Amino acid sequence: QAQLVESGGGSVQAGGSLRLSCAASGRTFSSYAMGWFRQAPGKEREFVAALSWSGAYTYYADSVKGRFTISRDNAKNTMYLQMNSLKPEDTAVYYCAGKANWDRAKSQNAYDYWGQGTQVTVSS
Repeated sequence: QAQLVESGGGSVQAGGSLRLSCAASGRTFSSYAMGWFRQAPGKEREFVAALSWSGAYTYYADSVKGRFTISRDNAKNTMYLQMNSLKPEDTAVYYCAGKANWDRAKSQNAYDYWGQGTQVTVSS
């Protein structure tokens, strides 16, 4: 079993950058596929990015491709989301999530573990 804690959220102007972190407890983190999801006010939670346990495979939502980069450091049990060229439409609560395999890595329903979320606000 794993527990996930996000950090790094905050307020930034459009065009700025933030790096989110997701710290995981539990010895199985290095074998988990990990993902980032976000939920804007009044909208459903949506997929942002996913990363396989080795880091060899990634998925990105079209809306963040070329701007966001997902990565992980298994030695530190931590996953990251580097967000550059932020836009007001990126404003949301960002959640990290973990699952035991790479299947359906874009589907939030496939994830077993979730963090509590961290707020990202981008002003124009």
